[in-house]
Amino acid sequence: MSRLRTGFLFNHAAAHQVAHSLPIAIAMARHHPAVDVQLLVAGGEAEQEVRRLWNEAGLTDRHAKITRLAPPSPVAAWTTRMSGNAVPADRLSILSRNLDHFRALDALVVPEKTSTLLKTRFGLDRLALIHTRHGAGDRAIGFDAASARFDLVLMSGEKIRDRLSDAGLLKPDGWAIVGYPKFDTVSTASREPLFDNDRPTVLYNPHPSPALSSWYAMGPAVLRWFAGQDRFNLVFAPHVMLFAKRWTVSLSPLGISRVPAVPEEAGNLDHVRIDLGSRRSVDMTYTNAADIYLGDASSQVYEFLRQPRPCIFANPRNHDWQGNPDFTHWTTGRVINSIETLADALDDAVIHPARHLETQKKLFSYSFDLGEKPSSHRAADAIVSWLNNLEHAQ
Repeated sequence: MSRLRTGFLFNHAAAHQVAHSLPIAIAMARHHPAVDVQLLVAGGEAEQEVRRLWNEAGLTDRHAKITRLAPPSPVAAWTTRMSGNAVPADRLSILSRNLDHFRALDALVVPEKTSTLLKTRFGLDRLALIHTRHGAGDRAIGFDAASARFDLVLMSGEKIRDRLSDAGLLKPDGWAIVGYPKFDTVSTASREPLFDNDRPTVLYNPHPSPALSSWYAMGPAVLRWFAGQDRFNLVFAPHVMLFAKRWTVSLSPLGISRVPAVPEEAGNLDHVRIDLGSRRSVDMTYTNAADIYLGDASSQVYEFLRQPRPCIFANPRNHDWQGNPDFTHWTTGRVINSIETLADALDDAVIHPARHLETQKKLFSYSFDLGEKPSSHRAADAIVSWLNNLEHAQ
């Protein structure tokens, strides 16, 4: 049997996707030494996070080769920069300029969907594409047609399987439920104190999608409200991509909007912390430490619910959300439509913290299949088993 060549691609400047696939590479290097593991990086904060976690795991070049891919063309880099990062021409260019690296692999493991262009546009039909997904959220884009372009899909739990199956997007032998590898990197044993007081801490975590996020219609007012009161601490840690672009475009549902700035009133306050994209905003520091979650469409709410606590969801666009699977997470807390009801929702969260506890536990279990065996190890085993079966079949 030939040595399996498996690449893990990190083709994104931001680091928020790294923890969804790198733990699998670490587990594969540790438990499947017969597999040739390669880490393909493209610079930016993602590469820094890959190298940091790899080193912290005690792994070296002996376990896997870390390859810096050829950069995007100058034209592609200029296009991305001039569009305010709204057009990902740089990522597409990196794919097209590194085809020899991908062609030499048996399988490529990715947390995103842009890489499906290696098959649909660049003709790498023999390359097995394996999707780890990133997050366990409910947004429609997580269950679109692109999900069916992967040869193997790794899923956090039954919820993901059921939605992909209902949409007709799963291949009969092309999926596996493996848990949530990101959880392997973060312990819940201790909650780091974020403020030097005993006030409840609220995490405001809006998503970048213009059609779903509360930030565009309500967010600055939320920060002003917290700035002017003295009962709660606030951590404003939006999805890292919200402020990475001047204009944000969403495809499902369709939307485009210029990103409003953070109001000056919210700066330099002892009870307000603003983090627009540090490592802490992606490593679960805030979802572990906060007492109350305030959000909209981000899948980070499910990471918050690893320890059930009160949730509030902002719906300034008046989405008809009840019974809609794209908003299932909104059943785990109270939904508000305006800033005028925020104070009442927060009071309710403090007085009745367990109001939605049973729903939270049930939905968390449906979203995450967790067991004694680490999720990253389960995922690595699933990939190697699937590739061995594929090789035998051929």
